Amino acid sequence: VGMPFSWGQPRGGTDQGPELMRNRGLGDYVTKLEWRLENRGDLQFEEPKFDDPVAKGYNLKNAYAVGQACEKLANETYELASSGRFPLVIGGDHSIALGSIAGILRARPDLAIVWVDAHADINTPETSPSGNLHGMPISFLMGLTDVIPPGFEWLQDYPKLDPENLAFIGLRDVDPGEREKISELGIKAYSMYHVDRYGIGQVMEHCIHSFLKDGKERPIHLSYDIDAVDPDHAPATGTMVRGGFTLREAHYIAERLAETGMLGSMDIVEVNPTLSHSDGANATVELGIHLVASALGNKIL
Repeated sequence: VGMPFSWGQPRGGTDQGPELMRNRGLGDYVTKLEWRLENRGDLQFEEPKFDDPVAKGYNLKNAYAVGQACEKLANETYELASSGRFPLVIGGDHSIALGSIAGILRARPDLAIVWVDAHADINTPETSPSGNLHGMPISFLMGLTDVIPPGFEWLQDYPKLDPENLAFIGLRDVDPGEREKISELGIKAYSMYHVDRYGIGQVMEHCIHSFLKDGKERPIHLSYDIDAVDPDHAPATGTMVRGGFTLREAHYIAERLAETGMLGSMDIVEVNPTLSHSDGANATVELGIHLVASALGNKIL
């Protein structure tokens, strides 16, 4: 499912992600791995308008457009997940995860989320320094705010994400309000400090084991923000932070989750080719494609 959406953050360009990844051969990688591919095309949605309704008293940018687009995506991923398929969502900025995860969670109530990102994206309308909704999808999925922006009314009919069913991997730029919320809720959070200290192998084993309640397997959703990778390898993204994953660390996360047999859905987001020269843009698009391939079972041996 293509989600050419950029209104959850201030920079244009993430809307080009689906087309570029398809044109560079994403579908060929999927079919070579012996998956049966159903290309659902790109979802269509309204752009923000000057007279869109707003949440009075809160600086939420383009909330109505974000909410309506995510509702469409939630309907799409719910249908796919309910029929036992693997929803693969190509973004788009990370605000779209609100829609993709809401729909899948509705179909798979025991869903666990692995959120790979330099940022926690758990700000609320009350704590967000910027008002950009790509930094808030987790808070809305968990119901951490009483604010219901216009366009978000549909979310009240969807199940809430339990904090114990979420793990962050790769954090290195976390706002003060987010840090407090992660601690308060006891969310599993593996920052780059943990990756440096224990290695990505041990981090992934601890993460996966934490999701196995009584040894029982469960569906996992991987929400992969390309900015988790160091900008030396993924320069074409909007919120770069130095000190990210190496190429092998980035791939290992996807490879290890694929190996569990529990990975049942994925987002790849925040590829923005307009924010780098052509070589950097091409490298970032290629990396996004290869990460998807790793998540779908591509191996070195």
